[in-house]
Amino acid sequence: MMVAGVTATECLFREDAYLDHCAARAVEIAERGIVLDRTVFYATSGGQPGDRGVLTSADGTAISIAGALYTDPAKSVIAHAPAGAGASPAVGDEFAAKIDWDLRYARMRMHTALHLLSAVLPYPVTGGSVGEAESRLDFDIPEAGLDKDEITRKLAEMIAADVPVVTRWITDAELSANPGLIKTMSVKPPLGSGRVRLVEIAGYDLQPCGGTHVRRTSEIGAVRVTGIEKKGRQNRRVRIGWA
Repeated sequence: MMVAGVTATECLFREDAYLDHCAARAVEIAERGIVLDRTVFYATSGGQPGDRGVLTSADGTAISIAGALYTDPAKSVIAHAPAGAGASPAVGDEFAAKIDWDLRYARMRMHTALHLLSAVLPYPVTGGSVGEAESRLDFDIPEAGLDKDEITRKLAEMIAADVPVVTRWITDAELSANPGLIKTMSVKPPLGSGRVRLVEIAGYDLQPCGGTHVRRTSEIGAVRVTGIEKKGRQNRRVRIGWA
C-alpha cells in the first residue's frame, strides 16, 4: 500500500510482539527519521511510547534509535528517529533492526496489566500512559470510593489465572456496529484502513488496541496500585507499578 508516495511500513509487532529484530530496507529519509519497509519498532500511540533500539547497516555502522513515530494520520508509515548526529543513511540501505527488548517487554507487561485494570474498574477511560516501571489510567467516575488494596487484590487474581491474551482483526463496519467495545474516550482506534485490531484477555477484557501485549496474564508478574488521585469532579487517576 502506498501513502502519499511512500510505501506503508509493514508493522511486524502487530502480529508478533515477541519479535525483537528483523531485516529491513530504508524507503525514505524523512525529517522525522528513517522510514523502513518493515519494522519491529513499536511507534508511539495509544499512550505507549515508541521503542528504542539500533539499526545496523551492512558495513557494521550502528545508528542508535531514540524512538519511533507515525508520520501519517492513518498510522501506516513509521519513522525511526536517530538518537543524535551520526551516519547519514540513504534510500535503499539495508539494515538489521533491533529493539531494546527489556524495555519493550516491561511495557508489554504493563500494557496488559492496564487492560486488566480497565476490567476491574469498568468505567469509561479518559486517558492513560504506559511506562516500564509505572503506568496509569484515568477513569470517568462520578464519586468513587476506590480502595487500593482491593483493586490490587483483584488484579492479582486475574494475573494468577494465567489466561491467554490474543489478538484478532475485525472490520471497521463491525466496530461501528459494536461501539461498546471502545473503552477509551480520549483515544479512538484509527478507522479507514478497513480493519481494526482487537486484544482479548480471555474472560476479562476485549477492546480495540494497537499496542504490544504478553501472551498470558501470568507473564505480567506482581503489580500493585501505587496511587489514586482526584483529577476533577468525575476523574480519578489510578497508578500501578511493580509490587
